[in-house]
Amino acid sequence: MKNRRIAITVVAAALLSATAHSQTEKSAANSSPGAAKPFLGRWDLTLKAPDREYPSWLELREENGQLKAEMVGRWGNARPLPSAQISNGHVKFVSPKEEEESKTDLVFEGALSGKTLSGTLNGPDGKTWQWTGYRAPSLKRASPPNWASPIPLFNSRDLTGWHEEKAGASPAWKVENGLLITPGNGPELINNSKFEDFKLHVEFNCGPESNSGIYLRGRYEVQVETDSITDPPERRLGSIYGFLAPSPEPARTPDKWQTYDITLIGRMVTVVLNGTTLIDNKEIPGITGGALDSHEALPGPIYLQGSEKGHVRFRSVVITPASK
Repeated sequence: MKNRRIAITVVAAALLSATAHSQTEKSAANSSPGAAKPFLGRWDLTLKAPDREYPSWLELREENGQLKAEMVGRWGNARPLPSAQISNGHVKFVSPKEEEESKTDLVFEGALSGKTLSGTLNGPDGKTWQWTGYRAPSLKRASPPNWASPIPLFNSRDLTGWHEEKAGASPAWKVENGLLITPGNGPELINNSKFEDFKLHVEFNCGPESNSGIYLRGRYEVQVETDSITDPPERRLGSIYGFLAPSPEPARTPDKWQTYDITLIGRMVTVVLNGTTLIDNKEIPGITGGALDSHEALPGPIYLQGSEKGHVRFRSVVITPASK
C-alpha cells in the first residue's frame, strides 16, 4: 500500500489544516457529562457516493475530557482527525482535504439511531454523500479453532479460482513459468472463495522498488514491499498496514524468495516471515484503506494487491481454514 495515501510532500499542508481546526477541536468537549458515551468506540463505515460505495472506519474516544477521532478513509492508513465534536446527539468530524484529494475538507455530520450511526458529508466530487456506520464487532472466539485440510489457492498454471477487480483492465495479472505476477499499477486480484479464520502460507519475491499486499478477508493488508523505507514501521514489510508494526523489523531484500505464514483468528493476527515471528497474536483494530468492504463480521476472500508499482511474484498461496 503506497499510492493510496497522499504523498509525504503534503504533510505540511495537512498540519496547516489541523492548525486551522484547532479551535474547533478545543471545543470538542461534550455539552453534558456522558453525552459522548453512546458514540465512543470503533465503527465500520460505508461511504455512499453516487456511483459506488467506499469502506471506511472510525474510532472515537475521550482523552482528558476531549473527543479524539481516528479514521481510515477510502485509501491509506489510520490517521488522527483534526476536529471531532458531539453535541445535542449529533456527531461532526472533519477529514482534511489534503488526505482526500479534494478541494475542500470533508465534513461528516450524523446522528445515532438505535445501533446505526448515519449522516451526510460533502463528497470530493462536490456532491452530497450519505454514510452509515455500525459498531465494529469484537470477533472474540470462545475457543481455539480446529483446522481443516490445506487448500492451494494458486494452481501454478492460470488464474482459475481468481478474478481481477476490474475485468479487462490493462496491465493485467500474468502467470508465467508457474509464477503469479502482479501487473504494476493494475487491478487487484481477488480469490473467489471466502474464509473466516485461517492459516495462510504465501511464497513471494518482491522486485526492486516494488509494492503489493496480501489482504486477509479482503480487509486487512499484510504489507509486501521494497520501496517504503521512508514510511513509518507500521507501513513497511511485515506490518498490518497502518496499525501493527513488525518487531523485529525485517530487512528489505529484493529479488529473493520469502515466506509468510499468517494466522488470523477473529481479529487476532500472527505474522511470521521466513520463520521469524514479527507480529505475535495481536489485535487488528480496523480495516485497511482499499478494503473490499467494512463488514468485519463476515467471511471474506484473500486478495492480492496489483494497483501498486513494480512487480511481485507469487509461487505458492495455500490456505488452511478453520473447520466448521
